[in-house]
Amino acid sequence: MVGRTGFNRGIWRDWRSWPARVAGLWRSSLQFRTVTITVALSGVAIMVVGVYVSVSVGNDLFQSRLNQVLVESNRATTAAQGIFDASDAADRVEVQTLVGSARTLITAASSSQLIAIFRAPGQDASTVAPQDSSSFGASTGVITSDLRVQVQENRGEQFWQSVTLATDDGGQVPGIVVGSQLTVPVAGHYELYIGYSLADAEATLGFVQRTLGIAGLVLVLLVGAVTWIVVRFVVTPIRVAAATSQRLASGDLGVRIPEKGEDVIATLARSFNGMADSLQSQIKELADLSEVQQRFVSDVSHELRTPLTTIRLAGDVLFDHRSTFPPAVERTAELLHAQVERFELLLSDLLEISKYDAGSVQLETEPTNLVHLAEDAIDGLRSLGDSKGTVLTLVAPGGHLDADVDPRRIRRIMHNLIGNAIEHGEGKPIIVSVDSNESAVALSVRDYGLGMSQAEIAHVFDRFWRADPSRKRTIGGTGLGLSISLEDAAVHGGWLQVWSHPGEGSCFRLTLPRTARGTLTSSPSPLPPADAAGGTGRSETGGHYA
Repeated sequence: MVGRTGFNRGIWRDWRSWPARVAGLWRSSLQFRTVTITVALSGVAIMVVGVYVSVSVGNDLFQSRLNQVLVESNRATTAAQGIFDASDAADRVEVQTLVGSARTLITAASSSQLIAIFRAPGQDASTVAPQDSSSFGASTGVITSDLRVQVQENRGEQFWQSVTLATDDGGQVPGIVVGSQLTVPVAGHYELYIGYSLADAEATLGFVQRTLGIAGLVLVLLVGAVTWIVVRFVVTPIRVAAATSQRLASGDLGVRIPEKGEDVIATLARSFNGMADSLQSQIKELADLSEVQQRFVSDVSHELRTPLTTIRLAGDVLFDHRSTFPPAVERTAELLHAQVERFELLLSDLLEISKYDAGSVQLETEPTNLVHLAEDAIDGLRSLGDSKGTVLTLVAPGGHLDADVDPRRIRRIMHNLIGNAIEHGEGKPIIVSVDSNESAVALSVRDYGLGMSQAEIAHVFDRFWRADPSRKRTIGGTGLGLSISLEDAAVHGGWLQVWSHPGEGSCFRLTLPRTARGTLTSSPSPLPPADAAGGTGRSETGGHYA
């Protein structure tokens, strides 16, 4: 019993899931939609035609039967009146015998057993007049007063009425009652009513309707089957084209649509294949150009290292002996030393960017505590902060958890973010926050300096972009720091985002998964920061918040 109950519940759950499945099939299958619409419209058209045919046949059957009934009723009435007119009956017994003979004749002439004879009201009482008689039985009530009034007031005419007759088994069938007047010798005027059953016509109409229904259902199924076959021939090439375009979009540039025939589908296939060939050729050209460009940057950077090393050694000698030179030469030696250092940093950054462009970056991950990295970065930049009058504060409410990261790259991100905050912080405090949860660890660098506009935020991670080109740089950056930091965050599967507002400062947030293959859904650190009064915007994963 329990097993049967569980089975029934399973069926009920399946039934409840059907609408969702049908809706999903409707959205995803062009063939299903086409066949469904065709079958539905064909069904409506067949139903309209079937209803029209059924009504037409029903009306024709009724009209034919009515004409036959009126002819038979008129013949029976005429024959009965002929008997009365030829009779010389004078007493009650003779008149009753005469009426009985007329009744028998009417039954034979009309082929109906439903006969009713009523003496018309408004006549003088007569002792010889036969009593009213009726064989309608339970259907006597179908002879309405309206029909009787018409018969009484219009002598010599026939009147009919559609009625529902009771059968012997308690059922009901449609019928017709025809009324007219008879003149009985000595007795006066009588009303004659003959009832006719339309059961045969109803049976014929039912047979026609069943035949139409079965034929319509079979026709709908045939239309559906034919439509399914035809649409399948049409949709299959479209499905192949869709699958091919998906493979092409996923990077399989060599895939093509088979070309068969000369129809419009074949034309589509040829056009698609031509487009794919052109696209593959252009992508190959761009890839070759990009590879040449990356190789050029890498080769130039490597080739410049040797003369740069020589220049660096010579510059260091001059820089170490600058005190022995005249003031102008001493200043030149200092400028040469500073620019050689900046040139060396630029070459290093260009080499790093070229590795990212070439997709050859390899992470060397190990369990690392970001709080310790942040402490090291702050200690390394504290002297710069002191020179600016900036107080660096580390806040780590929940950041003492290890994450699998490449410490060298994360240290470089922290150095860039903290250095930029000192550069643009206007000597105001800078708060470095480290927080974490079960799946992610985040570092935020918040300054209260100049801030950036929405237009500036949109370019903050662009290469060689500077918010204020005329502003003097203290730490001599190359303009690639934030671009490399963004790449470093992305290669870890992390986010590097920024919030900023003019006059309220900026907040850069680095969010990293705690495991090497982890994914991010949220960050432990809020952005905008909790103390932000203005500035709203949107967040882009792996990009920026503006």
